[in-house]
Amino acid sequence: MLRLRVNGTEHALAAVPRDAPLLTVLRNDLGLNGPKYGCGLGECGACLVLIDGRPARSCSVPAGGVEGRAITTLEGLRGASHDELHPVQRAFIECQAAQCGYCLNGMIVATVALLRETPRPDDAQVRAALSHNLCRCGTHLEILQAVRRAAELVNRGEPLTPALSPQAGRGSKPVVPWPQTDRASEGGEPPLTPSPAGGRGLG
Repeated sequence: MLRLRVNGTEHALAAVPRDAPLLTVLRNDLGLNGPKYGCGLGECGACLVLIDGRPARSCSVPAGGVEGRAITTLEGLRGASHDELHPVQRAFIECQAAQCGYCLNGMIVATVALLRETPRPDDAQVRAALSHNLCRCGTHLEILQAVRRAAELVNRGEPLTPALSPQAGRGSKPVVPWPQTDRASEGGEPPLTPSPAGGRGLG
């Protein structure tokens, strides 16, 4: 029996293999279609979720490895009534930071994680945080504008409240850490980063 806590709700899944990708379980068994299947290799960020408040690529995480952890999907960012948008979602809508919209799950979830750690990020920090989230349509300027707007909303008092498990904040580590990049030593605007998958990141 696989037991997962997703968006604050406990789920008991009897017929799901423990080594099934978390993304597959979220979409096929729980009907949560916010996380998208992009590359299946942890390269594009479309499948991003929060695990104990930290970003993880759900296509590369075995479902059995996150029992007892708090999993938050795009759907879980909304208020309890499901009628309230998270401030990051509001910002992306206000700034029209989408073309096809396929990458937005990852962009929004990564931005939520960034603003919880760094409420007032500069552009270099935003680019570093989103550098492994690929947008094939090229809406990078609008995405950067949306993150700036989200930071304004957050610093105005709008809450960031993805669920955390009891052990979160006590030395818990990200399930799948994002590659760390040091942007402080780079001068000027970092260029857009071509991806082997065909998109571009905000690196």
